[in-house]
Amino acid sequence: MILKVCTSLLLLFLVNSVWTRTVRQVYDDLDPDHWSHYTSECPQECFCPPSFPNALYCDNKGLKEIPPIPARIWYLYLQNNQIETISEKPFVNATHLRWINLNKNKITNSGIESGVLSKLKRLLYLFLEENELEEVPAPLPVGLEQLRLARNKISRIPEGVFSHLENLTMLDLHQNSLLDSALQSDTFQGLNNLMQLNIAKNSLKKMPLSIPANTLQLFLDNNSIEVIPENYFSAIPKVTFLRLNYNKLSDDGIPPNGFNVSSILDLQLSHNQLTKVPPINAHLEHLHLDHNKIKSVNGTQICPVSIALEEDYGYYGNIPRLRYLRLDGNEIQPPIPLDIMICFRLLQAVVI
Repeated sequence: MILKVCTSLLLLFLVNSVWTRTVRQVYDDLDPDHWSHYTSECPQECFCPPSFPNALYCDNKGLKEIPPIPARIWYLYLQNNQIETISEKPFVNATHLRWINLNKNKITNSGIESGVLSKLKRLLYLFLEENELEEVPAPLPVGLEQLRLARNKISRIPEGVFSHLENLTMLDLHQNSLLDSALQSDTFQGLNNLMQLNIAKNSLKKMPLSIPANTLQLFLDNNSIEVIPENYFSAIPKVTFLRLNYNKLSDDGIPPNGFNVSSILDLQLSHNQLTKVPPINAHLEHLHLDHNKIKSVNGTQICPVSIALEEDYGYYGNIPRLRYLRLDGNEIQPPIPLDIMICFRLLQAVVI
């Protein structure tokens, strides 16, 4: 009996020692700023994961307003709620915020307190998709790197709203209500480091003016664009991915060498009104021409270099780099013309 009691006491002592050591180790590993995870500092409506001490999860909670944000938070998730306003009060202590996700709420421009966003000095990512904004909110934090405003009701971009956003690399305005008049020659002025611009699913009839020169990806799908201006892409010499699917482009609306641009590697012109393949550059790697009105293709005519010259240079010369060609949904009948395969020797897939 005494042996059993001693054994039990010894076991209890060992377990308690291990537990104490484990708990002490957890607290020793956390600096004082992280102890707040074990206090009432976390808003009652939200979740503060101990394994991710700089994040605050308040998504899908039916919230109508933003709760007070603790000072330690870098990443704030507020998507899928019923929030209508962004006021200064909840952010008084949140001076380290880097990321805010406010997608799928009911935020209007009048519901954003004046200057509240620009006071978030360290904010890098701002997501306000699927709200009820009618214009781009202003002023914005000068350090922003990504601004996502898709699926709102935006029809107006205030003058100078982007002029100080030199760090912005991605601007997403797709599926809004932008007309040509909303995009003036100075609208994107100041976006010196922009790499991706998405204006798809708006109501544009013309190519937008003064795209930032460093833009790599330009998405203009699902508009009503009819014409590509002469030398349009000379102003954006780094553009690599160009999407113009679901527009109203015809042969007459494209200059003779409109898409013969060495920087473009991926060109998407699906669901337009083209009857022939436009001239392309030898550097192009992916070409989407499906669902147009093209009746035939001639490899000799569309080849960006002379086939005879290509024979002379072989694989060490400037042979066309096209690897993917999509032509389905036209009036082209198989088989694929042999001269296409002779020209585009690197082709890996042809959809016809």
